[in-house]
Amino acid sequence: MRVLLKANLDTEKANDAIRNGTLGKLIQESVEQIKPEAAYFTADNGNRTAFLVFDLKDVSQMPAISEPFFLNLGAKISYTPIMNLEDVQKGLSQVGR
Repeated sequence: MRVLLKANLDTEKANDAIRNGTLGKLIQESVEQIKPEAAYFTADNGNRTAFLVFDLKDVSQMPAISEPFFLNLGAKISYTPIMNLEDVQKGLSQVGR
């Protein structure tokens, strides 16, 4: 299932990771693990935030994906199922049947 992972990073923990040189490595390792079709980074609600769109094959993957963000960056994580245009069109074709 295609999902949007939003990782809202704790400012102090992210600052520490920048100072000790680990933030880039943590992000790189997460991207290599998840293999997202899209990855975006911005500020959201005043915090550094990552948006990663990827295929979650099984919910049992969630702890391995989430824990590095929780443990190292004090992140708030959310997973949201999402659709692309093809998925929406396929779903709408079944409405009203």
